[in-house]
Amino acid sequence: MVKTDEVEKAYQVAKQRYAELGVDTDKVLAELKKVKLSVHAWQGDDIHGFLNPDQELTGGIGVSGNYPGIARTPDELTGDLHEALSLIPGKHKVQLHSIYAVTDKKKELNEVGPEDFKYWVDWAKQEGVGLDMNPTFFSHPMVKHNFTLASPEKDVRDYWIEVGKQSRAIANYFGEELGQQSVNNFWIPDGFKDNPIDKQSPRERLIASLDEIFAKKYDEKNTIEAVEGKLFGTGIESYTVGSHLFYNNYAISRGKLWTIDAGHWHPTEDVSDKFSAFLPFGKGLMLHVSRPVRWDSDHVVIFDDALTRITRSLVRDNQLSRTNIGLDFFDATINRVAAWVIGARATQKALLQAMLAPIDDLKKAELNFDFTKRLAVTEELKSFPFGAVWDEFCLQNDTPVGTDWLNNIHDYEQKVQFPREKH
Repeated sequence: MVKTDEVEKAYQVAKQRYAELGVDTDKVLAELKKVKLSVHAWQGDDIHGFLNPDQELTGGIGVSGNYPGIARTPDELTGDLHEALSLIPGKHKVQLHSIYAVTDKKKELNEVGPEDFKYWVDWAKQEGVGLDMNPTFFSHPMVKHNFTLASPEKDVRDYWIEVGKQSRAIANYFGEELGQQSVNNFWIPDGFKDNPIDKQSPRERLIASLDEIFAKKYDEKNTIEAVEGKLFGTGIESYTVGSHLFYNNYAISRGKLWTIDAGHWHPTEDVSDKFSAFLPFGKGLMLHVSRPVRWDSDHVVIFDDALTRITRSLVRDNQLSRTNIGLDFFDATINRVAAWVIGARATQKALLQAMLAPIDDLKKAELNFDFTKRLAVTEELKSFPFGAVWDEFCLQNDTPVGTDWLNNIHDYEQKVQFPREKH
């Protein structure tokens, strides 16, 4: 177990080193604490939900692995989330889907409303977290021929329009009850496996469906909508109705947030470069931080180059206040609670490292075409004692330092998760 006095000594050394470059580490830690991550509920139960937990996953979504201890009930899922949040420094939010409704009777997806999320609101109040929302447009018999809101069949569109409207009412309920804005993220799996003749009509239908869903006005202090594009997916390899450019334009023209999922782009694209191109025109961003491996495979987020570029872009351009950072991955080959902790802490580490830089000084050097200083300083920063500052952040927020949190996971899975398999 890491000793507190050793962490404090290391931090004082790191604090002095960064001060030599004009970086106030105490101020940085205070700023990092303000950043709320939106932790996704579906990592804990492999996206089964509680409405139709035995429904086969569709929409190009798949979860691999069968690590023991999957959450099967609302109490098990919130228990697992509580354990994960206790190991992630700071106070955050939790993302839900329509399928996580907790109902007393059998309901159709388009019937699910605010009353079916009282369980979650009560838990969030007790936990001290906010809630974000996602209407569920997949894994349902009304997904016909890979189409929902863009379907040529009016009854299909009408069904999913109602799902979208209900999700907005739920998100508004979250905002009213919890006093935190709930981001309501819209993603649909609509598209064609092979080359379509008509690419225009599905997009016109999608515009009309979205406009109908968003017609009712809600106070933005309670909720705001985000629209999420995709490059391709299993079953829609040739044409995605809700492409990146489609939603970029829709978000700008309708005053919505644009969601950028790191896993929905071509592997050679740098998603962080999109931020500064969109934000001068758009309302704001929602991020789904994921880790693609060759395709949109949603691996657990790690502290890699792609994540570093994302956080550097947000910090250096001072766009954290206009960006909602959500996690989006699902891995059942490892402990599901540990997956949350690894991904969230990696994201926080990347944010911290981005903040631990003399950004104003470097911008001034760049403006003066002093590219030598820019390169020299950014290279030297790579070997600065960033880890000591991270350990101090964990200590200040009463969370385990280093790998000590793994002891909590091992204890939790032995006492709580593994016994589930016997029932």
